Amino acid sequence: MSKLQQRLMRELQQNRNIKIVKTNEWCIPIRTVEATYEPIRRSTMDVLMTMLLVSIQEADFANAQELSELLLVDPLFIEDLVSLMSRVSLIEQTEGFYRLTSKGQQQLERGIFEEELDVEMANLYYSPCHLAFLAVDEDNMEEYDDLPELYRYVDEEAEKQEHYEEAMLIEALQQEDDEEAGASQKIIAKIVQTDAKQINDIPCFEFVLHDKEQDILFVRVWNALLNQWDSHLEQQLTEKEQLKWREQYL
Repeated sequence: MSKLQQRLMRELQQNRNIKIVKTNEWCIPIRTVEATYEPIRRSTMDVLMTMLLVSIQEADFANAQELSELLLVDPLFIEDLVSLMSRVSLIEQTEGFYRLTSKGQQQLERGIFEEELDVEMANLYYSPCHLAFLAVDEDNMEEYDDLPELYRYVDEEAEKQEHYEEAMLIEALQQEDDEEAGASQKIIAKIVQTDAKQINDIPCFEFVLHDKEQDILFVRVWNALLNQWDSHLEQQLTEKEQLKWREQYL
């Protein structure tokens, strides 16, 4: 019996009314999916950019120097900002003057600046037992040599799945990026491609418990990939097996 399993058993039995009537271990398959995506950086538009866009919207300016003289701001700052706004297609030069593009008009009205970022790549981890991507801390991932048998309720069709809905992929990627703090936010704009790679088996510990005081049976499942109790698998086992527990274990 592993040290982790022993620790979990001690934790569960801290309440004297709780008795473990069954222990089991099994593993769930986890598919690694390599996702390539296009992100954008979204932030509140700063005052200077707003002033520049409003000025360009209301009058004709042929160069950054004219904008600098109007706003009384160092020409270098204006040149850098005008260059940025041109690069991200907020403004363009038409007939010798700066003009707002439709994109620039929309962002000015919303007061939100969106900048396209370089294409990025990330690994996602799909569980056919959860029918979802799991939020995994890759630094805590381990390789296991001796693994128990496969979970008895694996969805075989989901296990073979190699293509995933874009909305599901974006939600999983966004969940990781939302952990970043700051005034700006990285948004997943588009999935470029995905590559379904290997499947790794991850161990889980199952404990069926009897609360003697309330005379109820329930289950706890520890997911080694998430390093926490897994309410989804617990609910699944409860729905499928709870009616049998009293007959089997009491």
